[in-house]
Amino acid sequence: MTTYPVLEHRGSRLGRWVRPRRLRIALFVGVVETLLVLLNGLGWFWVLGAAVLALAFHFFVGRRARFQSVREISWIVAVSQLIAVVVPLLWELVKFLAITVLVVLALALLVMLLVDRRQ
Repeated sequence: MTTYPVLEHRGSRLGRWVRPRRLRIALFVGVVETLLVLLNGLGWFWVLGAAVLALAFHFFVGRRARFQSVREISWIVAVSQLIAVVVPLLWELVKFLAITVLVVLALALLVMLLVDRRQ
């Protein structure tokens, strides 16, 4: 039995090339943008605004686009912007939790030292 590759309806050459690579492209762009945010090279509010615009474009225009390449590129932009928003948020949350744990441990050690000193 011979098998032939199936082409998507209304698929362009660029769209067919981008489709299997879109997650890698989005991760690469998202990581670069995340590094810029975390290293203070890019303002947080600009990234948040770009994420809102990218998601709105993808949901209202990109998903209904006639051309596959527009759909794929809007997906890549939306996912990369979400990565650039979520990763710094998680970074700050983990940093806050680590500082909180250190403060609680320091207070516990201080209490232990004070209790030990009285005896």
